[in-house]
Amino acid sequence: MIFYFSGTGNSLYAAKNIAQHTNEELVSIAAAENTGNTCNEYTLKDNEIIGFVHPIYSWGPPRIVLEFIKKLKLNNYQGNYAFSIATCGGNIGNTMKVMTDALSKKDMQLDSGFSITMPNNFIIMGDIDSKEAATQKLTAADETLNYINQVIERRETGAFRVEKGFFPWLLTGVINPMFNKKAIDPTKFQANDNCTSCGTCEKVCNRNNITVDGKPQWGESCTLCLACIHYCPVKAIQYGKATENKGRYINPNVRINEMINTK
Repeated sequence: MIFYFSGTGNSLYAAKNIAQHTNEELVSIAAAENTGNTCNEYTLKDNEIIGFVHPIYSWGPPRIVLEFIKKLKLNNYQGNYAFSIATCGGNIGNTMKVMTDALSKKDMQLDSGFSITMPNNFIIMGDIDSKEAATQKLTAADETLNYINQVIERRETGAFRVEKGFFPWLLTGVINPMFNKKAIDPTKFQANDNCTSCGTCEKVCNRNNITVDGKPQWGESCTLCLACIHYCPVKAIQYGKATENKGRYINPNVRINEMINTK
């Protein structure tokens, strides 16, 4: 069983790749959290693997992923092999330690962990990669996924292949909490006059946080996944002035209906 969270398709692409090779079921973390249930309960098959695939938000797992794990209940859990994959623009800090600690509180062990560099989508800071750079990253990501699939097939334990970056304790221990506390501000989202009220932003929102009545309106529940910005077909949505005149990115291997159907 592979639990995933994805904003613009990078993590979903990775999760789909692993699911195809392992013949495991894909479960959307966003869809589970949007039910409002107080318990995320699933029953494992004998020897079923457990995977968590998600992006990195300021060198840590998105809060929605950790909230999901807090409410996770796995029936028939017998020390099943568990892994985590973090997609990122470059490095992930101490994300695997955060995942290890979160799972240990559920009496689960993280056996292996990986980071996969993917094209950048966090245009609040910086811009998207050039087409050439994005293509190179996606090609390299496929190679990394091939390696990960081999590790999972062999059920290797202690296999952690991650790019932590410099001072990972600072990135994840200091900067990430500041990001979660102060950086996520849904009031900064706005749609300009290019908006056609098509409703795409509402459909792809991971938190069901957008209502389109004329122009879209944002509620208070937001992960800052930026799906609304990147999937807007007319580039009408901005986050303050930070995203003006910047590119847009969605994973070319993921169809929009796959993002819509998982919410």
